[in-house]
Amino acid sequence: MKVIQPKPFTFEAGPRAVLLLHGFTGHTADVRMLGRFLEKKGYTSHAPIYRGHGAPPEELIETRPDQWWEDVQKAFQHLKDLGYNEIAVAGLSLGGVFSLKLAYSQNIKGVIPMCAPMFFDNEKQLTSGFQVFSKEYKQLEGKDKETIQNEVSYLMENSSPMFEALGKLITDVKSNVDTIYTPTMVVQARQDKMINPASATYIYENVEAEQKEIKWYEESGHVITIDKEKEQLHEDIYQFLESLDWAQ
Repeated sequence: MKVIQPKPFTFEAGPRAVLLLHGFTGHTADVRMLGRFLEKKGYTSHAPIYRGHGAPPEELIETRPDQWWEDVQKAFQHLKDLGYNEIAVAGLSLGGVFSLKLAYSQNIKGVIPMCAPMFFDNEKQLTSGFQVFSKEYKQLEGKDKETIQNEVSYLMENSSPMFEALGKLITDVKSNVDTIYTPTMVVQARQDKMINPASATYIYENVEAEQKEIKWYEESGHVITIDKEKEQLHEDIYQFLESLDWAQ
């Protein structure tokens, strides 16, 4: 069975733009509902897919975070090329890490990291998450149990360089959080089992933005954008965006 490959999206609405960034092993489905919600509120949004994502896990382990970062920068430039000069960034998990990296390397309007890891003390969770993702992908392809077991074993044995590079990225961004002056809304799910929730407190306490807030969602898990409190999250993000000093 062939798995349908997801695609990037651009929902054009008003002059204010939001770059939406998905998580590790995820793709645009992570942020599509948020994009549609913002579109109804008059905000333009664009969501890329990083190389290796939305594809078989064999492709993912051949890519590295520096390539994903290039894809994020291209997506940011894509909005600029479309004529959007004021861009906020919201990112889930790995996308949240990239949103923070954009906040100290580009001129952006506001930043919304959601369940973004700052401590690479959770390699076990990340690798087991990757293992679950790989197994589910193989099941969708309709492969038998033995084939799945063999292919997943191969993936786990060959994914170490990718995870080492991912750890370096997270550590590097963590060390630069205190250079962020962009208005910041930190989002964290209380039921997050994938990352250390103390990451949210670290981001909130260390960004140098005058305008900053932290919001906890008691009933939600790691993929907060599609969990129980997504409607509240959407509304809170909208209110934060409305509070920013847009030119139009």
